[in-house]
Amino acid sequence: MPRIIIDNIPVEVPDGTNLLEAARSIGITIPHFCWHPALGKAGACRACAVMMLEGPVKGIQMSCMLPAQEGMVVSTGDPEAVALRHSVIEWLMINHPHDCPVCDEGGECQLQDFTIAGGHSIRRYDGLKRTHVNQYLGEQIEHEMNRCIQCYRCVRFYQEYAGGTDFGVTGRAGSVYFGRQQDGQLESPFSGNLVDICPTGVFTDKTARFRARYWDYDMAPSICPGCSLGCNTVPMARYRELLKTTARRNDAVNGWFICDRGRFSKAAVNSPDRPRLALVDGEAVSMDVALDCLRERLAGFLELDGPEGLAIVGSPRMSQEAAVMAARLREITGAGTLCFFAEAEQSAATAAAVALLTRDNAASQEDVRRSDLIAVMECDLLSDAPMMALAVRQAWRNGARVYVSGRSGVEVLPFEFETVRALTDIPFSSATNPVLICGADRKGIDSIRSTSLEGVKLALVLNGPNAFGTALLAGGQEAVSFSEALADGRIKGIITLEADLPSELPPEIRVLAVADWLPTRLIAATEIFLPVTSWVEMDGTYINHEGRAQRFTKVMHPGLPIKGLSPELHPPRIHRHDAPGGDILPTGEIVLQLLERLGSERTDLTGCGDTWKFLTLLEAESNGFLIYERNNGP
Repeated sequence: MPRIIIDNIPVEVPDGTNLLEAARSIGITIPHFCWHPALGKAGACRACAVMMLEGPVKGIQMSCMLPAQEGMVVSTGDPEAVALRHSVIEWLMINHPHDCPVCDEGGECQLQDFTIAGGHSIRRYDGLKRTHVNQYLGEQIEHEMNRCIQCYRCVRFYQEYAGGTDFGVTGRAGSVYFGRQQDGQLESPFSGNLVDICPTGVFTDKTARFRARYWDYDMAPSICPGCSLGCNTVPMARYRELLKTTARRNDAVNGWFICDRGRFSKAAVNSPDRPRLALVDGEAVSMDVALDCLRERLAGFLELDGPEGLAIVGSPRMSQEAAVMAARLREITGAGTLCFFAEAEQSAATAAAVALLTRDNAASQEDVRRSDLIAVMECDLLSDAPMMALAVRQAWRNGARVYVSGRSGVEVLPFEFETVRALTDIPFSSATNPVLICGADRKGIDSIRSTSLEGVKLALVLNGPNAFGTALLAGGQEAVSFSEALADGRIKGIITLEADLPSELPPEIRVLAVADWLPTRLIAATEIFLPVTSWVEMDGTYINHEGRAQRFTKVMHPGLPIKGLSPELHPPRIHRHDAPGGDILPTGEIVLQLLERLGSERTDLTGCGDTWKFLTLLEAESNGFLIYERNNGP
């Protein structure tokens, strides 16, 4: 590890670290635009100049291009280097529109920060500015080409990192243009990352444009519920409306980026049609009244049909805390059936997948990115787990061989691969870090079981953000799938908690209660409906596909959003402490309050034994931890 001195501060850094990164590691920020940790060096902006005083290289150098070497002495504040950075930034700003007061990037713009940090504050150029015509890039991203400083980050990410082909750079010298050959929707499922990676306001989130400045947002660290990968995000809200979602760095999981599905899927949270009122027999009531009615009807049902006729039904989209409380409700009521999966095949495949994974063989997205041989089988990556496809691409860019077998959407994958007929045709033994990616499919799981895969890590794509956690619970609680429970014929009544079940149930089954935040068709058939919070309105935990427990935290208060309501939906203008529709609760809290009404002492995860107590130690700002590493974990 080379030892260098930066601004009289000794520092030791890993081999291959450039001077820009070395300075950042000790709290010294050198202005830069083209360099990005995920994209590497480009030397396009020339804004990161430093003075080399001693070492193998001397004089002014670009810090992003120069790897740290033993004995280097670096000055970031040398007058000559400062003057060069000042001149470069002034030159970059010559054609910029200086529209900060009306730019939607204001407050989160790297150009603003480094322009001031570089010492440029007075515009001397009074000539005509170069101007461009903006393009239509779809309904999600706004294009403002006049703000471009030619850092090349966008095209480097889109073409090289993500494998997109419909966006690039044209022109030369002062007429360089970043866009498409013609107007149209960007085709890459990762195009939304242009918003995060652009250091100016060339690409902004059209879905949240001009809705708030950065300092106006309510935001908190969260986890994407779009699939089982558990990508880290920062949702941003204002006035009880989820406005946009940005990526949050987690090197072990999603790195710096997220897919467009995770970024732009917010309509259900904000929808005026989202159920927000507790209902008893179709009549709106308070949450307390609804829970009191549920206690009475549940008591009557248990007396008439017995606990064996009751089924508690959850799903892989509920938090682990809610799933644990569902199991607790089953224990207190003596319910004969507990379900977390709708179909028997899905339940069995997920349980088998979880049983295959251990601390040693479970592969994270980072493991996939570092692999030298990857096999993909029985999984449509871009549909089931888009960020896994992006991870495979990074491995392929670094020289990994990729093999594809079975149902894998091979016509659109963003990397080159070889098609094989069976798992046995893949030369795993020739690789140092092989990884097998497979969907939670019975055919794929059976194939893995029947093949010797010593030394091969497994990335098993599951169905739902907490499928791993609910599968663990299902195994420990002897839960069955809902379809198996129906076939058994014992069910007379059900309580569903964020469950996706068919709306057509046998007529002899009473739907005692439905707790959900999505407008499922089952709501019309239930006796009591209990609205619950979405993931951005509560704290909770998801356990992702590799068994990594990660905490998400409350971003905004629940309630009807202020904007977008038609007159008939607008709440009455009366003084009140809670927002209209704001008295809803997380699913786990609803179950806790029901248990209190049933005579059970109020408890939390610490009162459910030691198995899940470790979840209370999780911090949202951390990288999470693998549950295999907990002494008292499952």
